[in-house]
Amino acid sequence: MTLRSCPREKEVSELAERGQWPQASAPELRDHVSDCRACADLVLVASVFQSARAETVAATQTGQVKLGSAGALWWRAQLRRRRAALERIERPLVGAQVFALAVCLLAALGFAGFEARHGVAWLNWLEAVPQEATVQLADLSSSGFLSSGWTWLLVAAAAMLALVGWVVVYLASEKR
Repeated sequence: MTLRSCPREKEVSELAERGQWPQASAPELRDHVSDCRACADLVLVASVFQSARAETVAATQTGQVKLGSAGALWWRAQLRRRRAALERIERPLVGAQVFALAVCLLAALGFAGFEARHGVAWLNWLEAVPQEATVQLADLSSSGFLSSGWTWLLVAAAAMLALVGWVVVYLASEKR
């Protein structure tokens, strides 16, 4: 398939649209159409459309046109209206999905930036988890809680909540 059109395509198109192909065409134009694939396709498509149009006009004049029932036409119109309403409703949901994705990406970028500054030292809290598991409830409210490894559990929980929120919004918008 070429992107350039044939220079004689307009001439062939005009003859085909008027229904004068091949009777009113010059012999060299007919030879060109037999050699040029684009023009041959144009003539083929135009002839099929003209024959379909002729059949429709003949059926209309003889009264043989079959229209759908009124109930089916009404049902299709209602269906079209519902689809349009669903499309209008989905627009804000797509915005919510984009927002949830942006929040998740910002959280991931923030975490990656933090890790880039502090290295892998954050893994040291894993060594302290068995010792901290015996902490009493009163100790959790002290400032030692925030400086310990439990903070990372809160961050991980918040990240999971954001991710689950995004998945829920996505799945809710996919159901119709």
